[in-house]
Amino acid sequence: MAGNGLRAAGGVVKKTAKRAAGGGFSGIEFHKSKGQHILKNPLVVQSIVDKAGIKSTDVVLEIGPGTGNLTVKLLERAKRVIAVEYDHRMVLELQRRVQGTPHAAHLQVIQGDVLKVQLPYFDLCVANIPYQISSPLTFKLLAHKPVFRAAIIMFQHEFAMRLVAKAAHPMYCRLAVNTQLLARVNHLLKVGKNNFRPPPKVDSSVVRIEPRHPPPPVNFLEWDGLVRLCFGRKNKTLGAIFRQSNTLQLLERNFKLYQALSTPAMPDTTQDTLSAAMSRMATDEPENDSESIADMDMDGPSVHGHTSKKNSKYSEEFKARILAVLQDSEYSEKRSAKLCQDDFLHLLSVFNAAGVHFA
Repeated sequence: MAGNGLRAAGGVVKKTAKRAAGGGFSGIEFHKSKGQHILKNPLVVQSIVDKAGIKSTDVVLEIGPGTGNLTVKLLERAKRVIAVEYDHRMVLELQRRVQGTPHAAHLQVIQGDVLKVQLPYFDLCVANIPYQISSPLTFKLLAHKPVFRAAIIMFQHEFAMRLVAKAAHPMYCRLAVNTQLLARVNHLLKVGKNNFRPPPKVDSSVVRIEPRHPPPPVNFLEWDGLVRLCFGRKNKTLGAIFRQSNTLQLLERNFKLYQALSTPAMPDTTQDTLSAAMSRMATDEPENDSESIADMDMDGPSVHGHTSKKNSKYSEEFKARILAVLQDSEYSEKRSAKLCQDDFLHLLSVFNAAGVHFA
């Protein structure tokens, strides 16, 4: 043998590894556009399985199993693994990998888009997901019933840091507020991009999400309306945000509607309301202090779409009501970027008590 080649008549033949374009494995070409980055480091795979805390009686949901590197480790610990995979090539590879092994009887494969399929019962979710579905998948899981114990998910590192950020942290955002209202979220480990095949452009992180059960007794559509409004300009004072003419006009319209109904609003925590709110929460919106509050969508179509600043009408009496709520609750000079979930819950309750609603 010479160097990296084999001696043969007439010279040296270099050994070449057969690898499909795009970093394929077993003849499969991976598509980065579909978020197909296979976790190849067995130490990282084992660490994820260890941190998941899998019981022998658990049904584990895996999303995007790919070629099955994580799947086979989950099958060693769990009672059953349900794998949801969009790519039929990966489905065939996964089935081939467990065929003829004791694990085959404990694996159920669902081919389809995880955002569209109805998820079955599961105790744990353990997954290395396509990063482009991070936000909608997170809120789909949080809306899932019956409630599961925990989800251990690989996200893009930046998304993970936004997910776990606390009040006053530079990455604290609407995503963090909404997620942490519904779940306890912890960062488990950072995973470098070279642990994947093909490697993504950015590093990743594994996060543990534990749904709160029962969820807080709040109308989630109203909650999302308030948080969406506040984080449109998260570094402005709440007093400045709620002085915006279009905001006042919309809130006064809601105020008059609730008065006309003459029925006290009660927290609506039904599954339908929760699912509708989760769909809205999954919509990532810019948090930019230069963005007009008039463009913030609170109850369907954009506020800006209903009216323009020139014909915005609201009563001075209603404006005084709003500012009085902020002053009396001592939130007028506070900024959304520094408020925690309890602050937003309290703010929503004092507004509701004054007849002010956000959905």
